[in-house]
Amino acid sequence: MHFSIQNILFLLVAVAGFGLFIWQARKIRANILVGRDRDMSGHVNERLWKTVLVAFGQQKMFKRLTPAILHLIVYVGFIVINIEVIEILIDGLFGTHRVLQFLGPLYSALTGTNEILGALVVLAVAAFWWRRNVKGIRRFTGPELRAWPKLDANIILYIEVALMAALFLMNSADLKLHQLEGKDLPGAFPISQFLTGLLPENTTALHALERVGWWAHIVGILCFLNYLPSSKHFHIIMAFPNVYFSRLMPQGQFSNVDSITHEVKAMMDPTYEVPTPPASEGTEAAPTAFGAKDVNDLAWTNLLHAYSCTECGRCTSVCPANLTGKLLSPRKIIMDTRDRMEEKYNSPLIFNPNLYGKEAKHDPQEQLDKENHTLLRGYVTPEELWACTTCNACVEACPVNINPLESIIEMRRFLVLEESAAPNSLNVMFSNIENNGAPWAFSPSDRFNWADDLYVADKSATVA
Repeated sequence: MHFSIQNILFLLVAVAGFGLFIWQARKIRANILVGRDRDMSGHVNERLWKTVLVAFGQQKMFKRLTPAILHLIVYVGFIVINIEVIEILIDGLFGTHRVLQFLGPLYSALTGTNEILGALVVLAVAAFWWRRNVKGIRRFTGPELRAWPKLDANIILYIEVALMAALFLMNSADLKLHQLEGKDLPGAFPISQFLTGLLPENTTALHALERVGWWAHIVGILCFLNYLPSSKHFHIIMAFPNVYFSRLMPQGQFSNVDSITHEVKAMMDPTYEVPTPPASEGTEAAPTAFGAKDVNDLAWTNLLHAYSCTECGRCTSVCPANLTGKLLSPRKIIMDTRDRMEEKYNSPLIFNPNLYGKEAKHDPQEQLDKENHTLLRGYVTPEELWACTTCNACVEACPVNINPLESIIEMRRFLVLEESAAPNSLNVMFSNIENNGAPWAFSPSDRFNWADDLYVADKSATVA
């Protein structure tokens, strides 16, 4: 073990890379916590088991076999190859070379597996690129995937190929360098052994190429790490807490509004005492708005969904409203929520591209008046919300347990309870329920007239 200027440089690069990522992660955490409080404690065993099955085990991915297998290759490759990243970090900090070689046969199995998975990752990424850009799969299209989201998906694929290329350059150059020096390189290299013929015979050049591959691989990983918070690929981290905190109640069960629940109980029981919301000292508690107009009106779990979205489009591809040509796209609802958070709280990410389609979504007056520029109407239109049939197909389809329906229902609640802006057919139904105790325009005294008519018709048929 020896230290050099290279080790000091590596330490600075590593501290900067991980430090910048932590800075960005803290900002995203702050964005998520602006949402309304929601108690998600308890049921620890059930939540952990769901995380193991859905997040670690990729359970819901296997509803579509081809992308599931491709994704599994990249997923397993990401996990296993990161073990080699641990070795690179140790070597970079302490001046060692392949420090894990003391593992013997296990090290050979590890390096061999890394190379095979690296080659498979390249093939899987090529297949992903073809499916996304050439095959024209419907769920990879749509207004919400134009411009930046489409480019972002391809950038991720290109980075993954570049990282694998750097890995193979490092291994093949190191292998050939040891061969020319008459030494054995610890480990197994089933792919790199076929690449050594492409490299020069000069030991100085090989050492330089090995260093280029080594630095490109680790610096590329640190750059990729800091690119993640601005990318859909952040789901490789956020999927795990998102699945853990996913709702456990039945999918068709809607949440109640506490203030309305208290009012109904007070109407039914005059002795019921409506609890008073807490207030700061010297001030009165501000009334809580019904539903959600902007991102801070949603629960923090809904904002967590926004940073966990893979933009895969499985939710939109099974949405009956979208399939029949209506404007609703559950994926767009989630993406809009994330973009509105980034806009409202000016998230200082390292790479923060312009929000896609802003000019197309907002009229000039709304762009000038930021107070009126909210999630509802600023990004999501009432027409999209009322197209939802609340069938939960999007919730069932999401591979990381995102629930777009919750956000849709909360924005609908705001339209109905705060603005009285429900569609006319619903307003008629509300009036009938209020006046007649039923959705139909009949007096309660006339409710069983149909039975009398049926009795008369049946009696007439019997006589005939």
